[in-house]
Amino acid sequence: MNGIVNRWIANKTNRRIRGCVAVLVLVTGCRTMSVAPPVAKVDPTHRTIHGETRADPYGWLRNRGGADVLAYLEAENDYTKRMMNHTEDLQQRLFEEMKGRLKETDLTVPTKHDEYYYYTRTVEGRQYRIHCRKHGSLDAAEEIILDQNELATGHEYFRLGAFEFSPNHKLLAYSTDTAGSETYTLRIKDLTTGEMLPDTIENTYYSLEWGNDNATLFYTVLDDAMRPYRLMRHILGTEASADRIIHEEKDERFFVRVSKTRSKKFLLLRLGSQITSEIRVLDAGNPRGVFTTIEPRRQGVEYSVDHHGDDFFIVTNDDAMNFRLMRAPVESPSRGNWTEVIEHRPAVRLTGVDMFANHMAIYERQDGLRRLRLRNLKDGSEHYVSFDDPVYTFYATGNAEFDTDTIRYSYTSLVTPRSVYDYNMNTRAAELKKRQEVLGGFDPALYTSQRIAATAKDGTKVPISLVYRKGLVLDGRNPCLLYGYGSYGASMDPRFSSRRLSLLDRGFVYAIAHIRGGGDMGRPWYDGGKLLKKKNTFTDFIACAEHLIDEGFTSRDRLAIMGGSAGGLLMGAVTNMRPDLFSAVVAQVPFVDVINTMLDPSIPLTVIEYEEWGNPHEKESYDYMLSYSPYDNVEQKDYPNMLITAGLNDPRVQYWEPAKWTAKLRANRTDDNLLLLKTNMGAGHGGASGRYDAIRERAFAYAFIIDQLGAAN
Repeated sequence: MNGIVNRWIANKTNRRIRGCVAVLVLVTGCRTMSVAPPVAKVDPTHRTIHGETRADPYGWLRNRGGADVLAYLEAENDYTKRMMNHTEDLQQRLFEEMKGRLKETDLTVPTKHDEYYYYTRTVEGRQYRIHCRKHGSLDAAEEIILDQNELATGHEYFRLGAFEFSPNHKLLAYSTDTAGSETYTLRIKDLTTGEMLPDTIENTYYSLEWGNDNATLFYTVLDDAMRPYRLMRHILGTEASADRIIHEEKDERFFVRVSKTRSKKFLLLRLGSQITSEIRVLDAGNPRGVFTTIEPRRQGVEYSVDHHGDDFFIVTNDDAMNFRLMRAPVESPSRGNWTEVIEHRPAVRLTGVDMFANHMAIYERQDGLRRLRLRNLKDGSEHYVSFDDPVYTFYATGNAEFDTDTIRYSYTSLVTPRSVYDYNMNTRAAELKKRQEVLGGFDPALYTSQRIAATAKDGTKVPISLVYRKGLVLDGRNPCLLYGYGSYGASMDPRFSSRRLSLLDRGFVYAIAHIRGGGDMGRPWYDGGKLLKKKNTFTDFIACAEHLIDEGFTSRDRLAIMGGSAGGLLMGAVTNMRPDLFSAVVAQVPFVDVINTMLDPSIPLTVIEYEEWGNPHEKESYDYMLSYSPYDNVEQKDYPNMLITAGLNDPRVQYWEPAKWTAKLRANRTDDNLLLLKTNMGAGHGGASGRYDAIRERAFAYAFIIDQLGAAN
């Protein structure tokens, strides 16, 4: 390995070797050894776009599986390990702390579905969940449906995708990924005998549904760009090669998915791009029939569908930026027959509805917080469910029954562990079924959370959620970790994390920047941080960092930032724009090679995401994207300490993006700060799959942050 690194160092073509190189001196017995960072060779690839030829100095790193590529990634991993050797004790302490708060042997609240109660449980020392059920009552004997630990045996990586039992509860269809590539193999298990059926289907996505005949299964398959583009119909006992194509989506912007209404009466074929929807329905009792379209796709119009009685209920942004609710008769559901049920409200984003036999659950977002409104379908009365914390979130979970007056939701905040409630929609009484146990003496009274707001450069108020130990002194000396995402309209809702306590108990302030590009403040918030307004995402984040400093929560030399995937793009952009503002940066599987990736339609997600980032084949979009693309804007200047992570099998952000970015940073930065690249050679976008392995990854990242900020360890 040293020979490989030395050959790279010797290749100085078209690059500047810094006068000062970060060196770790290792003492081994009576000899010392210095470790220089790996230096990637410069071997450009070229592309012509808009009349200009672009050279990519590290394009060779795209040669997946090439010996030189793998050697470079391993050299970077070795360098990272050596440069973090002095934190190994801290990493282990953090791991033990995080694991020590975990109730390792535990089970979830059982969910009633027909005559069965379904739940999962974990066992101390085992990485994955065990899926179980009981028949008739909670006192019945346990039946193990699926043990993920057994399925994961012999695999470095394991992820369960689809998990759907048949309507008669006799069969289980499930899919698995053992590489992190998000390509799943579908299998079917007979739950009455415990035997596996011969039906096995490769190259599937994690979307599937049963017909109500218990013999027909719908699933989706992937094209070469990893896009679920076909809906297939499989009949049990037949060869997969005989499966019929129900729909093949020709528009490369659209994903194909399948689901059921909560009533279980209709199958839904959902076709969707980033901003456009089309849904087709089929009577689930006639799964060999033909899907019919509710409303043909229209560019920019989104809608979702649920069912109740003789009607479909449709949440749509048609003439309603923040969405409204429409009703349509099952027999003729096209737009011309829609009637309004809930009108559009400029200050309230309607995010969805769940239909029950006698009630409607309405999910909203206002002032950055989720709200739950319940409507009695018999008398029309309504009320909101109240929540106590100043910043919180909730989500409906385990609501398998249609004919029930109880809705189950999981509630959490920055100081409240995940708590599962059963809420009676008639009496308005909430029953706590289970609160996540945090071992080791956790006391929520020791911590406090709040929401403040920064002012962006255009005057927009940007919310920041904070959590820290009580008694914090605003003297600017507190270490702080600021997290951000800001893309796809995804909301970064404040949730509890027992792992985060390892920072809070060391005096950290933890902050979430609710920046534009996310959906935290409704649809206009999303639209205000995408396409040709994408830079608002970055300047919002910078404003949040400056506000935390100005208010005394932290200082520049005590501020770390973290983000992953599109949040890694955020990390790269703000680090290029304001490298002086941050002491440490953690960029996890970062999408940083924006131009090269978005110019290549063969890469997964490229065409699909033209509606998020823009199409660089159009000159205006190209110029704008080029102006912020982190890889393209690396300059010869000082950068903060940086930890960059990647997954070799990642289909969402290809491993070469963080690898190329790291190489270019090494060649251009003028500082002596730490720059580390850590590639998981056996995983994908989500990192390690086992729960203990995931804790070790988080302990590593936290050790880097604590070490670089000089916090108490």
